[in-house]
Amino acid sequence: MQICYLFCALPTGFVPVIDPSDYVIAVDAGYARLSGAKPDLVVGDFDSLGYVPQNESVVRLPVHKDDTDTLFAVKLGLEKGYKKFVILGGVGDRLDHTLANVQALMYLTGRGARGCLLGERESLAMLKDGALAFPGSPEGVVSVFAYGGTAFGVTLDGLEYPLDGATLTVDYPLGVSNAFTGGPARVSVEKGCLLVVWNGGFEQTDLFG
Repeated sequence: MQICYLFCALPTGFVPVIDPSDYVIAVDAGYARLSGAKPDLVVGDFDSLGYVPQNESVVRLPVHKDDTDTLFAVKLGLEKGYKKFVILGGVGDRLDHTLANVQALMYLTGRGARGCLLGERESLAMLKDGALAFPGSPEGVVSVFAYGGTAFGVTLDGLEYPLDGATLTVDYPLGVSNAFTGGPARVSVEKGCLLVVWNGGFEQTDLFG
């Protein structure tokens, strides 16, 4: 069992390589952004798409509900046993929706799963008591924030501003605006959660390694 892909939108120029063991959920208007991928399931209240897709497996949600369409799709993926999630287009112009999707990442970590939000200009991942590797020669900015409480034993290797066993708190942005140095990098936390934000796509990380 591999990755559960949630198509909320598709970042320009990025077409994921879907393995037969992967699971594809189109979330509302993400159905129109599949770029040739065949969804296993289409989920949403379809207020954004404007119509209910035909000839597909559809879970139609009410407009008035507690879960966002994306969180409901995350729950369905978890029910099917997936532990690796890539949410395409989960970072956008609506800050409230972006924050809701960050909370969906936290929902995943609380259930022993991992997820990544892949947007047009940046990607986000939630890391709990573990490590995130950036192999190859990544470029650009990377920021690390404590999320949901204090993060202990934070180590940043291969970045312009390294840390070794540091403590990050939710009220002081010590990890903002770091940078890759052209070589492999690694972010790790011994206890707690980190929200990692970087320029570039999912393919440049070893999120699920």
